[in-house]
Amino acid sequence: MLQKFDERNRDLIVNINGQLVHRDKAGISPFDSAVQGGDAVWEGLRLYGGRIFKLNEHLDRLERSARALSFAEIPPREKIIEEITRTLAANKMRDGVHVRLTLTRGAKTTSGMDPRLNQSGPTLIILAEHKSPVYSKTGLKLITATVRRPSPDILDARIHHANLLNSILAKIEANNAGVDDALMLDTRGFVAETNATHVFIVRNGDLETSRVLACPEGITRATVMEICAAEKIRCVETDLSVVDVYGADEMFCTGTMGELAAVIKIDNRIIGEGKVGPITKRLSDLYAQHTATEGVQVVDL
Repeated sequence: MLQKFDERNRDLIVNINGQLVHRDKAGISPFDSAVQGGDAVWEGLRLYGGRIFKLNEHLDRLERSARALSFAEIPPREKIIEEITRTLAANKMRDGVHVRLTLTRGAKTTSGMDPRLNQSGPTLIILAEHKSPVYSKTGLKLITATVRRPSPDILDARIHHANLLNSILAKIEANNAGVDDALMLDTRGFVAETNATHVFIVRNGDLETSRVLACPEGITRATVMEICAAEKIRCVETDLSVVDVYGADEMFCTGTMGELAAVIKIDNRIIGEGKVGPITKRLSDLYAQHTATEGVQVVDL
């Protein structure tokens, strides 16, 4: 799976610390912490009909992550929302948009990893693109990566940081194998998530998903669990092995960029009947009902 360039994004206006600039002229300092060491936190947001779905939940996670990394300064929520609105307005965006929100520790006085070198406040980057859900609706193919997700005592995955090398290495394995993405295990050998999304399996009508140990607290993941509770669908968090995955009746991934996407094959083993299953389809439809009516209004239609 390789995303295709959307011509509507050729002249994007990008927001960097409140400055609206053409994508070709956008840039940050070589002394910025994101460049120096991936020292940044981020969120992926999606715009539906002028509303950003689960915006406050995303900003809650952004703030928690920045505090965990001991950022000296975090922009007020109202300011972040104001800048998102300005960016969308500058691009005349209303729907079908993915927003990449990045907050770095800011520029350093000289190169080095020491946070005490950051004395100018954070850098806020808002990149909004015309982008439909990126995954195929007919189902994904995965491999199990050899790269493992670290445990919380090494690096707590609940910090939604921008140093994504661990996931990139797994994605390279998937690319080399000619599949869409890679399933990643934790250091104990249990399923964490894919290189980009959370994972659910269906067995005998019930849902199971990995515990939040070596994967972040997913917003879409939480929404699916809320839908299951409302619909009286049993859903549990548990340790999942690859054997559990191989024997699943259905499997799907969740994430803001791709919403819900079925997995039909992993490690050359067909999952269930090798097509989008009925529970995956039902949950996808229910999720779409929520995104069609809920969210924080940031653009007037």
